[in-house]
Amino acid sequence: MTFWIWVFGAIYAGLLIFASFKSYKKGRTAEDFMMAGSNIGLALGVLTFAAALFSTFTFLGMPDFFRVNGIAAWVFLAVSDGAMVFFIIWFGYHVRRKAKKLGFRGVAGMIGTCYGNKWAGYTIFLSAFLFLIPYVGIQIQGIAIFMNAAFPNSLPAWGWSAFIVSIMLVYSEIGGLKAIIYSDAIQGLLLLVVIWIIGLYSLSHFGGITPMFEKVSQIDAALLSSPGPKALLTPQFLLASLIVIVMIPVTQPQFTTRLIVMKSTKTMHYMAVTLGAFAILVITPTIFIGMYGVDKYAEVGREEFFAKAFLYDQPSFVAALAVIGLIAAGLSTTNAQIFALGSELRGLLKGDEKSIMFKTKVGIFVFSVIALIFSVIVIDQLVLLARVSFTGTALMGPMILLGILSDKKISKGMILSSFLALIIFLASLAGYIADEFLGIRLDLILLGLLALASLTFYFSSKEKIDKAL
Repeated sequence: MTFWIWVFGAIYAGLLIFASFKSYKKGRTAEDFMMAGSNIGLALGVLTFAAALFSTFTFLGMPDFFRVNGIAAWVFLAVSDGAMVFFIIWFGYHVRRKAKKLGFRGVAGMIGTCYGNKWAGYTIFLSAFLFLIPYVGIQIQGIAIFMNAAFPNSLPAWGWSAFIVSIMLVYSEIGGLKAIIYSDAIQGLLLLVVIWIIGLYSLSHFGGITPMFEKVSQIDAALLSSPGPKALLTPQFLLASLIVIVMIPVTQPQFTTRLIVMKSTKTMHYMAVTLGAFAILVITPTIFIGMYGVDKYAEVGREEFFAKAFLYDQPSFVAALAVIGLIAAGLSTTNAQIFALGSELRGLLKGDEKSIMFKTKVGIFVFSVIALIFSVIVIDQLVLLARVSFTGTALMGPMILLGILSDKKISKGMILSSFLALIIFLASLAGYIADEFLGIRLDLILLGLLALASLTFYFSSKEKIDKAL
């Protein structure tokens, strides 16, 4: 396997170098660096969005999720992603129209302008920082642990983490967002190929789809129904997950930016529909791998299951592709999120463009170092923040949607409501507040209250924003 890792690793590194220098232009503007010239076509658009959406979690999380919780996870994943596709078509139109009117320097900057209040932007940035940085750190740590296991006695886990962050910084600082989008395209194609090779191998173990489900039914019939053997996939869990996933294009800045940089609204719509097909193609083979794990590795932990199903049970060249695919997935996702935080910071800064860009690049470096530190020194609170990353940022959804859709001057009360919801959610993660009241999940309660608050503040405001300004 080592030989093939070096071969595929060299090819992947060469493609990254090519992407970096292809994206580099002398005398380029800040718009070129941060927004990739806003001329991304359909193919690149689909692959960069898919790579940011289906990354390390696809390799490490989705097969294990099916293995542990059963086939009802399809509702959690495929149905929610399908709903998100339709939401992208609607939301993408409105956010692009708003960006054309106000300009786009990150979601925080644009929403601060929509509300005419800098604290709106600060609240969104705080939420993104609190939940995305730990998420990035945990992903870096996962790759580092796996690389340390694949190459024992070569580098310690922290050395692999530093190596990954260094690569990430180099090609993003050279090529900007365009280089990241090119690397996303590479990762998206690699992900699709590897996951199907291993998925088909897993399916061949049973001899077909029907025998697969028959065998799983004999092992544990609860795996073939909701809420699953762990009773996780309850109606409340599925509803909360649906809302959180649908809100990803709104509240995760790396995805909002990708909607903005599409060369036209029509291209963006085609991208959303094609993304739905890509999602089904990615999720389907992870079911086969998960069911394979049910049959052969039901009693082992996640790491051992991954090592056996993706490495030890595969031909050496497939195992090597899986290793490179995992590295590519981790780099793609972490770089997209760190770069997005830099874009959010840029939108909050004032001054001349040269000074702002210097501070933005410094910010990207600082965010990367913080994520590296988190990946080395992981504590329970950081793991919790990472696990609920999408839920935490989703709390900003009502405020963001209100700012984008409204043509009125909205009360500061919406900003305060969103900030308080963020504090309450953090307190529940720390154990100071219960995560359920009257049998209803706290995240559903907070999202419902924020949605109600947004409607209240909208209808209670009569002054047009143009007049207010």
